[in-house]
Amino acid sequence: MNGAKRLEIFTRFRANNPHPTTELAYTTPFELLIAVLLSAQSTDVGVNKATRKLYPVANTPQAMLALGLDELKTYISSIGLYNTKAKNVLATCQILVDQYGGAVPHSREALESLPGVGRKTANVVLNTAFGDPTIAVDTHIFRVANRTGLAPGKTVEIVEQKLLKFVPKDFLQDAHHWLILHGRYTCMARKPLCWNCVIADLCEYKQKTAAPEGLLPPQPVPA
Repeated sequence: MNGAKRLEIFTRFRANNPHPTTELAYTTPFELLIAVLLSAQSTDVGVNKATRKLYPVANTPQAMLALGLDELKTYISSIGLYNTKAKNVLATCQILVDQYGGAVPHSREALESLPGVGRKTANVVLNTAFGDPTIAVDTHIFRVANRTGLAPGKTVEIVEQKLLKFVPKDFLQDAHHWLILHGRYTCMARKPLCWNCVIADLCEYKQKTAAPEGLLPPQPVPA
């Protein structure tokens, strides 16, 4: 895919959604960090349902530690792998209190040293909480990057590096959210909605799906 196509893709994404953001509910960097940590192998909807009850009770590292392991589990038991996640949350909270005065560090190295926090989680926090131009490659972004030809790669690391290289700089800050939302609601794994896609004519996926009978594809975005 050439640079002109990539530029047009993100131009259309921005025209359709000028201010994209995460679907996880949060108000502080700490709330975001915990929500992302809990979201592994879980849906944002499920995480939001749990944190909607948890955060009014404990939304700081100190308050989370005071809650304790057993009580924390009662709030997040509807989330997959909640036993392990509860332990990681409290271990993370202890480090934040002991080493960072209760604040979430604005550092990739520091974030990735926290229990349960890998590169993807760190990228989400750096991008969404601190405004860094990072891209957290999850299954949605990996699929979209490969299927469209935007930044093909065999591993998430390769896709991340290609996206950082190929996404036009003016769009890099929001690219993470546009790509996730596109993969979640349009370029879905089993049956992508190519007939209802704003970048269908730019996408290099060969097996495009047609509109269901009786539905017309959307009109092209004006230049």
